[in-house]
Amino acid sequence: MGFTIGGIRELRSGSRRRGRTSECTAVAEYTGLWGWDVAPGARAGNGQCSCGDTGCASPGDHPLEFSPEIPAGATLDDVAKAWSDVPGAAVLLPVGRGFDIIDVAEQAGSRALVRLERMGLPVGPVTATPTGRAHFFVAPGGAAELPDLLYRMGWDDADLDLHALGSGTYVTAPPSEMAGLGPVRWLRPPSLDTAAAPPQARLLLGTLAYISHRT
Repeated sequence: MGFTIGGIRELRSGSRRRGRTSECTAVAEYTGLWGWDVAPGARAGNGQCSCGDTGCASPGDHPLEFSPEIPAGATLDDVAKAWSDVPGAAVLLPVGRGFDIIDVAEQAGSRALVRLERMGLPVGPVTATPTGRAHFFVAPGGAAELPDLLYRMGWDDADLDLHALGSGTYVTAPPSEMAGLGPVRWLRPPSLDTAAAPPQARLLLGTLAYISHRT
């Protein structure tokens, strides 16, 4: 897959050019336009993780410990310089800072997204993972509020395939692959208004819970 176990060391011929035009450009957009921090992440191939730990519990699905995060506001030149130390790294976004995540099955998420947009409700960025999940970006604090919100909406005792991710977790962002299973893609890409101020979880949760329950 172009890297060696024990640290991401891709073949230098062409890897930096590809990084500059894909990962670096995407990371610079995340930091410069959307105001998100980015963590270089490990990648997986043949069941092995590029972090070098042969017993890694999450191959290709965690930040690289030796590589610092790239802060919000970093320019393309800043990103290219930082990424040259970890060519081929996955693009991970720290959750709990600019956004939290509501995680639902992709089928339910796609149906809910159509309904939310028809209803004119504010919707933030949404990604789809190769594991069949949809990640709805909501305002920070949404993960902590989820149990109480579900209780107040009467969904606390329902069997819902719906979860929240908050501070201390990371999500893989396009154009990277997630855990060697395939690329993450946008169902609804970020925009200037939704990236900086994603909607409160309560505005989406009723629809997401209803569709998840029906699906």
